[in-house]
Amino acid sequence: MSYEILEKLRKEISGFKEEKGAREVGIVSEVGDGILRISGLSGALAQELLSVEAQSEEIPALAFNLEENFIGAVILGDGDKVRVGARVIKTGKVLSIKAGEEILGRVVDPLGRPLDGKGVIFSAKGGKDYFLERRAPSVIERESVSVPLHTGIKAIDAMIPIGRGQRELIIGDRQTGKTAIALDAILNQLQDEGRRKAVSIYVAIGQKNSKIAKTIAMLEERGAMKNTIVVSASASSPASLQYLAPFAGAAIGEYFMDSGMDAVIIYDDLSKHADAYRQLSLLLRRPPGREAYPGDIFYLHARPCQ
Repeated sequence: MSYEILEKLRKEISGFKEEKGAREVGIVSEVGDGILRISGLSGALAQELLSVEAQSEEIPALAFNLEENFIGAVILGDGDKVRVGARVIKTGKVLSIKAGEEILGRVVDPLGRPLDGKGVIFSAKGGKDYFLERRAPSVIERESVSVPLHTGIKAIDAMIPIGRGQRELIIGDRQTGKTAIALDAILNQLQDEGRRKAVSIYVAIGQKNSKIAKTIAMLEERGAMKNTIVVSASASSPASLQYLAPFAGAAIGEYFMDSGMDAVIIYDDLSKHADAYRQLSLLLRRPPGREAYPGDIFYLHARPCQ
């Protein structure tokens, strides 16, 4: 009897084939406010893309906290569909967004999905994937700032000119014209012809949908939308998408940079971006600092600016 059992085991073992593409799977232990606590994904990496099985669809999530027994993740979709006990699959990928010439004149969310009702942006094989998190070029790799970026505002262009490759902070109280300066710079890019014309990328973070719609309507009326991409994460969007918006804008800008073109990216505004990151950090129970902002808030803003 024992001999027969051993023979059967040998046959089973000899016929075993390792399944290629086997994936690590975890289980949702807690869910709420767009945050997941996942058990069983010990091999997950920080900022790794996860796939959550929710009813009849798969919802993306982003690994944030790597704890001893749990993974803290933020949901990048409709969190109401996720239930405790749902399976979570480790993808081994990081977040990316498709970029290409076809995206000019379009309004997209931070995941590259169209929001303007004009249909699909890229064909199945169109566009090029750009990671939302990339290594910034070193100081040695960067060229010196020598070509000006004309804003169309004489006081700025004459006294404190902005160069291509430079970062500039527009700071001021409410209703002092910060957004107006940025939009004037976008409109002025139409005056430059040929190689000098810069593609404009306007990243709207935490704004009202009505304000974003007015901005888009103004750009279309002035004929500037054909040279502009709008990345929208409005106040009604989840905090996770507001957090990703500047990185999506930077990734699209890097596509045009790699294509030999210039791009001007406007983040409007980073205060609301910091608020979204604070919300995620508090929900993930990260240690708060001054005014409840996490300790890496300045590092967070340095990344999309570099």
